[in-house]
This record gives sequence, C-alpha cells and structure tokens, in this order.
Amino acid sequence: MSLAGLVSIHDVMPETRERVADLLERLAAVPPEHVTLLVVPGKAWRDEDLDWLRDLAARGYPLAGHGWRHPRDPPKSLHHRLHSALISRDVAEHLSLDATGIAALVRDCHRWFVEHGLTPSPLYVPPAWALGAIDRRALAALPFRYFETLGGVYDARERRFHRLPLVGFEADNTWRAASLTVFNQWNLGLARAFGRPLRVSIHPGDLSLKLGGQVLPWVGRLARTEGYPDLAPEAA
Repeated sequence: MSLAGLVSIHDVMPETRERVADLLERLAAVPPEHVTLLVVPGKAWRDEDLDWLRDLAARGYPLAGHGWRHPRDPPKSLHHRLHSALISRDVAEHLSLDATGIAALVRDCHRWFVEHGLTPSPLYVPPAWALGAIDRRALAALPFRYFETLGGVYDARERRFHRLPLVGFEADNTWRAASLTVFNQWNLGLARAFGRPLRVSIHPGDLSLKLGGQVLPWVGRLARTEGYPDLAPEAA
C-alpha cells in the first residue's frame, strides 16, 4: 500500500523566517498546498515579515494557527510538569490555561490572521500538540474547524476524531533522538497497517539536530501528499 502524508512546518515566526524559507526550498517537490505552515501570531511581526507570509499564502501554502506566543507559565500540575520534561519543554502554553483562557487564545489567534489580511487555514495546532483543559464540545464554537493533537486531528464540525500517525525530528539530545526514532518507526508501522496518512512534522531547526539527516528522506518515503482538509473519511 502506498504511503500518503500530511506535511507541516511548525513555529513559523519572524525569528525562524530564514530557516523556514530554507526548508521550503528543500521541499520544493511537494505541492505548496500540501505543506501547512503553523504560524505563531504573538511575535514581533514586522511589515516585511507579514509581506513574506502573504506571498507564501499567494503561492498556495496554507497558514494554520499555532498558539499565540508559545512560552508557558510555570507548571501547575503533575501532568504539566511531566509533559514539559518529556515532550514540550516550555512551549505548551495551553497547559497553563483553563478552558476560558484556551478559547480566548484560539480566538485571538484566528483574529490576528484576519486583521493582517491573511486567510487562516481551518487547522489549529496547539503548541506541542497539547490542547489542554477544554472539552471537545466547546471547540465547535471556535473559529477553526480542525484541531490537531498527538493522536490525530479532531473535526469540530463533524465531531469526529481522525487517528493519524505522526513522526517528528526535534531531538536535541541523545535520549530524545532514541525515543523519537522508536516513536517514528512505530507510527510508520501504524500508517502502513491501517492505510492512514502519516503526519510529517518538521520544526525550523530540525535539520541541525541529531535526526536532521532523516527529515528529507522521511518526506521522500511519501508516495503522495495531501492537505489537512483532505483527511481520510475513516474516524476512530
């Protein structure tokens, strides 16, 4: 069975602009509409940075919401402390908020795109895939339709969760490199076993980290790519 994939580049912000541009050049063989850019609105966006985003959007790249500014408040729970230590470090800003705060952050994220003349993708990806303490039913009232987590993508309009395997490469030490290698191989097996698209998640600095040499070969494994609105109909 041929392997399909959903490609995304995380943490698109002014300070990562050069690295994101380099990644896009390296991914030139992938149709722009199949490379979703996860934009962090609450940064110091200058006019020239916004023009760059508008140009990317005009070329077909979907611009998805990705939190507000990423840094989180100090962990308040054991779950948050463990998540920070094992997965997110200090970027899972949703985990510092209650449901009201999360909803406000998501709305602010969407409004930022509109106010700057940008059309947001229907996809929202919380930093570190940590959606936090908000009920799925509450997501239907928010301006994004799809919400991505570690396990897959939730369609708030249809109230359906699409389980989608995920691979990532953000390994800045030996332990994380070994863990991600096992994680990626497991998820590749799931994608092939169940015939589901594989989410290939790339961060701007991945090429210079311990798994940097694997990033482009993983994209090369994909027989075809898709966009997030083209999610497979199977839900679990």
